[in-house]
Amino acid sequence: MTDPVPAELPTAPTPSELPTDPVPAELLIRAAAVHTLVPGEPPRRAIAVTGGRITALSPTPDGLDALIGPATEVVDAPGSTVLPAFDDTHTHLILAGHSVHGVPVHRARDLAEFLGLIRERAARTPAGEWIHTTVNWQEILLAEQRMPTTGELDAATSEHPVLVRRGAYNMVLNSAALRLAGITETTEAPPGGVIERDEHGRLTGRLINRAIELVEPVLPRPSLAERIEGLRAASADFAATGIGTVRDCLVPVEDLDVLDAARAEDALAVRVRVLVSGFATRTPDQVDALLDRMDAWQAAGRDDDRLRLWGVKFGIDGGFEAAAVEEPYRGQPCYHGRLLWEPAELLAAVERVVGRGRRVGVHAWGDRGLRVLLDVFEQVVKRHPGLPAGTLVVEHGGLARPEQRARAIALGIPVTVQHPLLHDGALTQQRAWGEERTAAVFPLREWLDEGALITGGSDFPVGPYGAMVSVWGMTTRGTTAGVVGPEHAIGRSEAVALHTVNAARLTGESAVRGSLRPGALADLTVWPVDPLDPQACPADALRELRPTRTVVRGLTVHRI
Repeated sequence: MTDPVPAELPTAPTPSELPTDPVPAELLIRAAAVHTLVPGEPPRRAIAVTGGRITALSPTPDGLDALIGPATEVVDAPGSTVLPAFDDTHTHLILAGHSVHGVPVHRARDLAEFLGLIRERAARTPAGEWIHTTVNWQEILLAEQRMPTTGELDAATSEHPVLVRRGAYNMVLNSAALRLAGITETTEAPPGGVIERDEHGRLTGRLINRAIELVEPVLPRPSLAERIEGLRAASADFAATGIGTVRDCLVPVEDLDVLDAARAEDALAVRVRVLVSGFATRTPDQVDALLDRMDAWQAAGRDDDRLRLWGVKFGIDGGFEAAAVEEPYRGQPCYHGRLLWEPAELLAAVERVVGRGRRVGVHAWGDRGLRVLLDVFEQVVKRHPGLPAGTLVVEHGGLARPEQRARAIALGIPVTVQHPLLHDGALTQQRAWGEERTAAVFPLREWLDEGALITGGSDFPVGPYGAMVSVWGMTTRGTTAGVVGPEHAIGRSEAVALHTVNAARLTGESAVRGSLRPGALADLTVWPVDPLDPQACPADALRELRPTRTVVRGLTVHRI
């Protein structure tokens, strides 16, 4: 159900306001600056944590020394800076967990190296077993700037089915994998999907969007233990970049049990906010069945501040190659991308979800996709007056035109933005849309100036996750195609707020997360320099900056 927004917490006390008989702190950090992100509050110098909560802050390094007890861990970091832990408000932890043990093709710089890595894995894999790759790579960054083909994968190994996956919506299969999936020259793609063919009508092995559903039934299912270990490794890596909470925006409903099991094994280094995938639902009955499963999971008492159901995820259009746009794709005068839903059907699905008290996030990348989505949201708001703030969310809103921004703001619709997605995809997007439209993607300066609630994320595996990777990108507009749309850049403190204060508002947790205040959850990061100070941390250093410590629930989940 939608979380209520609690009352604001009080600001931090001065040392003289500390209890006369204080409880010893479990963790006490002395630093050069503790940026609380509480409006109007100057940096502090010390912060104390007990029982998973912040208990006190002080403007002087020794102001909390009265809280030091025999078991207190005292961190003296006189040159360091403390910030709240960051949220990645649109990412894919489940996919990251799947990808942990894949062939690391994201390291390849050309197809020869890419195929060589698959060949190496095949040499130590029993014949007949599936081989799959990591998912966080872009073909545009290979020297050949294209995907491998079925024939090239067959040359790497003909004794194993091979699944090359890029992101969430693109696959390339070798012949053995195509046979197992039952995909032939005559197979038709499902609505909203593409089975790619070359100029002679032959299969290339590539499947796009809903066509990947043809393969899912035949893929091997890793054991629960393997899934848990994948999530353990992936979540720890998120934490190592300063991320304390992830909003996973594409979780199959059956994987709620996997996340639950990972939490029980203490394998989740980060908090998780789940958007259950509604991509396979097309009718009201199917949406109801999905919601029934979510209700049953939540009714079992599995929802808590570590793992929480956020809502349901739909998608109105595709990504770089298939987003719905008002003007045609570059060099394709008859191609405007694809709408994945008829508006009336999406309206019915969204109404089913909000009618059950749950929230909805909808992927919209192109300006036509966003226009149609806002038409749908406008009808939902009219038909369901009094919806709690944040019930309806635009995921991405990539090419948001001025009139569309105005509509979203007037409707009170938050938007999640992901500069790392633009960073990795800029070259691909320029090919599809041209430089002018690509430069207009993610108009952050305008969104903020016009009064929108926007939050920051990565959209991993398309973009790299990481707190300061994102801050660097939003403040410089740097991409693989160079600086793109510099007029849309925002300041460092604004970029940090997108991942902290704004993120907590999006999830309805602003009273307990997002800033550092007594009583708030003890989710914080320690940085070797001040990321907010360009003199101490120039832009090039900001991009590579990692925390020396990440604390979630008062527990250190990463340290250097």
